[in-house]
Amino acid sequence: MNVKERDKNGSSNGSSSSSSSGMQVIEVGESVEKGRIKGKSRYTIISEYGLQTYLLIAVCVSVMVLTVLLVNVVLNGVERFSPNLLFNYASSNVNEAGMRAAILGSLYTVSLAIAITLPLGIATGLYLNEYGRSNVVSRVVYATLTNLAGVPSVIFGLVALSFLSYSLGLGRSIIVGSIALAFLVLPLITVTTIESARMVPSTHRLAAYALGARKYQVVFRVVLPQIIPTALTSSILALSRAMGEAAPILVISGLIFVRRDPSSIFDEFTVMPLQIYNWVSRPQQAFIELSAAGIIVLLLILLTLNIIAIYLRNRLQRRVVE
Repeated sequence: MNVKERDKNGSSNGSSSSSSSGMQVIEVGESVEKGRIKGKSRYTIISEYGLQTYLLIAVCVSVMVLTVLLVNVVLNGVERFSPNLLFNYASSNVNEAGMRAAILGSLYTVSLAIAITLPLGIATGLYLNEYGRSNVVSRVVYATLTNLAGVPSVIFGLVALSFLSYSLGLGRSIIVGSIALAFLVLPLITVTTIESARMVPSTHRLAAYALGARKYQVVFRVVLPQIIPTALTSSILALSRAMGEAAPILVISGLIFVRRDPSSIFDEFTVMPLQIYNWVSRPQQAFIELSAAGIIVLLLILLTLNIIAIYLRNRLQRRVVE
């Protein structure tokens, strides 16, 4: 009995000592871990506050610069902002000069460009994402499109001028400028379509397949309705870029003096950025003020078109959610 009691006492003492040592090790480990977490949290907090400060400064500088530019444009052009600017044609007389032909040329060119590039870009993005994921040719096309987004815009104008205007005999017409602008913004719409199609849950596709749908039915009835709002968002960006592009249109149409409304897509044309550039290049202060008024008109038209596109996007997105 004594031996058993000693064994029991020894085992109990050993277990208690081992448990106490284990508790000490755990406490030491927890203290070390808390120290590491505490040190890491301090570094993380400092980094986070530093990043927030840098971003806030960047935003403030950007907003200040944009505000100064807009205020300068408005102060210089508000006196020349009148109905004559909207309804009169270009003239050497500053009091009678307007940008009616340039406004109509911009609207025709950009509208036709969006009508060309939007279905083409959506179709290309859907094919590359839904049908050509493992295809080598599709990968090459995708890489080419992403690299094409970095090509200078004047290159599109030169290619359109040499091939469409001279080789095909289309001249310096609206259709040539629209095609140049369409392929200029095509990579933006295509890449946006691919990324939005990748965000469609795979369970939606599998559910459609489980109900007996075929591949084209899944693409047109499941994937396409969900990416239309994103496609309209990309069209807003494409519209903004196409409306403000001057380099490719300058190569195609040149600084021509247009005093009539375009009646077909094969007529000569000018756009608002070229008309504004023409006024800015003149030495008279009155024409510089007129160019500032033209910038106001361009911004108002662009803002109106963006509001319409945003309204359509939100309405379609609401239908998709319902």
